[in-house]
Amino acid sequence: MLRIRHEVNGGPEVLFAEEVDRPEPGAGEVLVRVEAVGVTLPTVRKLRASSEPVPLGGEVAGEVVALGAGVTGFGVGDRVTGLCFADAYAEFAILNGAMASRIPDSASAVDAVALVRSGSVARGAYEAARPEPGESVLVTAAASAVGTLALQYAKAGGAARVVAAVSSADKADFVRGLGADEVVHYGDLGGPYDVILDGVGGELLGPAVRALATGGRLVAFSSGGGTVEAYELLLRGASLIGFQMRAVATGRPELHNRWQRELWQLRDAGTLRPAVHGEFPLRDAARAHAVIERRRNLGKVVLVPR
Repeated sequence: MLRIRHEVNGGPEVLFAEEVDRPEPGAGEVLVRVEAVGVTLPTVRKLRASSEPVPLGGEVAGEVVALGAGVTGFGVGDRVTGLCFADAYAEFAILNGAMASRIPDSASAVDAVALVRSGSVARGAYEAARPEPGESVLVTAAASAVGTLALQYAKAGGAARVVAAVSSADKADFVRGLGADEVVHYGDLGGPYDVILDGVGGELLGPAVRALATGGRLVAFSSGGGTVEAYELLLRGASLIGFQMRAVATGRPELHNRWQRELWQLRDAGTLRPAVHGEFPLRDAARAHAVIERRRNLGKVVLVPR
């Protein structure tokens, strides 16, 4: 089978394709013939920043072709999606059966990788902020796969004012089309805001905290890190909350599963519209990474083996 990997860290140019044997699922695992892979910002960042090569993970969707010992609830031929933590960029990939979910017959594999994990992160981050109807919400990285869905969750949740923060002006019309009432740029976030959902981190985290209203809540869910002066929170009586989807999936699987079922219902009802920037052949993984690294994507970037 074809697999994409790297031997040294760096930019997209260090990725290369190779032919390897098909993996075998272990206990509790399913082997999936991959139809789509969602490229994530954390993976793109780790490729360049880590001190040694890291596994290429991502959302995977496709058809189950083999089951490991102890797997229940799935059979060969089922279409599933889930987060693959290693060797996701391949024609066949291993998923943890407990963290996989079914794809409805009405949806494609590309739909699945654009909606399920990103939608779960968007919902989890928004709910972690304990939003109240009528509040103002700022979403950073608003044109990303998670950001586009977070905007829609905030609108559906009764926010009075939803503001999209983007890295460049050419993304403004795109995020307005997804429901943003206003658009700001990272150099001037405006404010104050009752809720901030931050998918950027790093140097933007400090300005985002300073844009909080009195009693505001900022939920940080990015892999960008960053530091905050405690005084800035004390000054506003504000809260900084961390959110990670993996913690929910492993620690509260029943909630994780319910969210995933409800995501498809919201999609079918037209409440959520996942956005796909583009589909790239698996061999063009470097080009897909370059789009995200340059912050040019409008929605999800997807690799398709076939």
